[in-house]
Amino acid sequence: MTRAAGPARFRPRLWAALLAAAACVAGIALGHWQWQRAEAKRAAAAAQKRVALAGTFLAEHTVFLANRLHRGRPGFHVVQPLRTAAGEHVLVNRGWVAAGTPSGAPPRVVTPAGAVRIEGVALERFPRALEAAGGRDGRVWQNVERDEFAAWSGLALAPYVVLQDSPLDDGLVRAWPAPDEGADKNRAYALQWYALAALAVVLFFALGFRRDAPPSG
Repeated sequence: MTRAAGPARFRPRLWAALLAAAACVAGIALGHWQWQRAEAKRAAAAAQKRVALAGTFLAEHTVFLANRLHRGRPGFHVVQPLRTAAGEHVLVNRGWVAAGTPSGAPPRVVTPAGAVRIEGVALERFPRALEAAGGRDGRVWQNVERDEFAAWSGLALAPYVVLQDSPLDDGLVRAWPAPDEGADKNRAYALQWYALAALAVVLFFALGFRRDAPPSG
């Protein structure tokens, strides 16, 4: 006569407990990280300040930021200081231009002559791209900071920079990503990580119940 197995009791194995704990901790940590990234993007969007400036671009102090893509095409961001009527120098990212030659040399760009009026978003600093060793080659830079540009140009700069988004007849592309771009994706990733943490707990308890072996004899 076959004896029935005993009742199922919660007796998780040590390795299962450790694995579930690690998956739960990792899921919660990565979920928090993605959620914080989403909130940072949302806060950046809420803190945006628009400005309108009138002045003259200083073409002699042009810097080209290398390895900037637009719709998959390589090119440069064109950065120039704008001298306002009040004598202030504001560093402006005027927009994107396609790479002109395979050698990586920047193409010629049109700098409007005389006074212009521009609008854009004021930022504390320009977004940075990944920078390799040797981030400067003449006027071709990987990134630009106000202090670095001030030392190079000899100009006293305003304590902010501007991403120009108003049109000018200069052939540059000014299609800047929204500061909260990707926030919804970060939230979705966060929920996925939280779900993984919850699943680890559920599986731990579901698989932790084992029946006693039936008595022999």
